[in-house]
Amino acid sequence: MLPGAVIGWDLSAALALGHALGIPPAAMAELVPVMEAVMVTKLNEQMEHAHGREEG
Repeated sequence: MLPGAVIGWDLSAALALGHALGIPPAAMAELVPVMEAVMVTKLNEQMEHAHGREEG
């Protein structure tokens, strides 16, 4: 846990969601890490911008 930042997804929940949607586990295993990395980066950028913290 890191206050004020997103460090990752609950992967068990993501895999369960994929299962509920009928997405094959092998596809989820390939896609979730890539999607997670992009989403974590973008969410942290948005939070930094919202709090006036710009990276230089």
